[in-house]
Amino acid sequence: MLYELISWLDDLYAIPGFGAFDFITTRTAFAAATALIFSLIIGKKIILWLKKMQLKEVIREDLGLQTHLKKSDTPTMGGVIIIFAMIIPAILWMNIYSIYTWMIIFVVLVLGIVGFIDDYIKVVKRNKSGLHGWFKVIGQVSVGIVLGTVLYFYPGFQEFNTITTVPFLKEVHIDYAFLGQEYGWLIYIPVVVFIITAVSNSANLTDGLDGLLSGTSAIAGVILGIFAYVSGRVDFSSFLNIMYLSGSGELTIFAASLVGACLGFLWYNSYPAAVFMGDTGSLALGGALGALAIMIHKELLLPIICGIFMVEAASVIIQTTWFKYTRKKYGEGRRVFLMTPIHHHFEKQGWAESKIVVRFWIIAILLGILSLLTLKLR
Repeated sequence: MLYELISWLDDLYAIPGFGAFDFITTRTAFAAATALIFSLIIGKKIILWLKKMQLKEVIREDLGLQTHLKKSDTPTMGGVIIIFAMIIPAILWMNIYSIYTWMIIFVVLVLGIVGFIDDYIKVVKRNKSGLHGWFKVIGQVSVGIVLGTVLYFYPGFQEFNTITTVPFLKEVHIDYAFLGQEYGWLIYIPVVVFIITAVSNSANLTDGLDGLLSGTSAIAGVILGIFAYVSGRVDFSSFLNIMYLSGSGELTIFAASLVGACLGFLWYNSYPAAVFMGDTGSLALGGALGALAIMIHKELLLPIICGIFMVEAASVIIQTTWFKYTRKKYGEGRRVFLMTPIHHHFEKQGWAESKIVVRFWIIAILLGILSLLTLKLR
């Protein structure tokens, strides 16, 4: 919106310096700065309001983590800070006529609303179970169906809508329309649904320690922003021998908004946290990262880029599956980990919360570097 206004004024009056806003890099920098400043300023006000409304985190005493009981007075639902700090800079600095702009905003808003309802039931209605799991899944699946349908049928995407690149393999692609273009949507849309659901749920599981999800999401956002930028440039995509996606550079601006929002939120969410994002933020962040990867055709890199999320989710699946299997076979459930998600396993081993978070950040950075290396290691 602000970008269109600046472009109009530049066309009308040829104002010196305004032409710089035609460059993705300029708007990316402004989006990151806007998101960071906005989250820092509005974050403090929202935290005070959450405290005033007594919207505090619900800590389950049966988890067996005594160190977490002191967090029961910490306000939650702070994910609204992240959502506003992502969407407002995106609207201001992205091209509002781009389909990419409205699809990524749609994903963030809808999943943010699903998470908000869950938090509302837990905190306001005092129901620790929150929104029933099936309703969460319905929300995630609905978002995936809409996103997949638009990306498949939108005329501007017809040339490459079902094609995705394979990491580490040069000039090797997977075409989801292997049944024929007429029936390609039968494969492509379910794939999109699965990715949106898997990544948003994985992010939700990761959000268990102060600063863990906000920090790892910022790292993933940087990596996806770089991929979006090079994919949207004819020269860079040609040099790197990757798929050129016209207009995808706009997603770099959103990725910058996401990073700025996460860093601003981290100011208040770092240990000891002054606010928690709740499902409001975790579902929106996970959905945004998943949607970004899908739209730039890098979804096969998600297990690396969002590797921390995947390990957290895998630990829960392994623990649950093994417990059910051993209970059926031996009459007593057995565990692989002391507690899941896996960050709680390390807490049970005596690791300090801040140490776990920082080490997970380091691993996320290493995974991000590995993801970028796939541009040349093929």
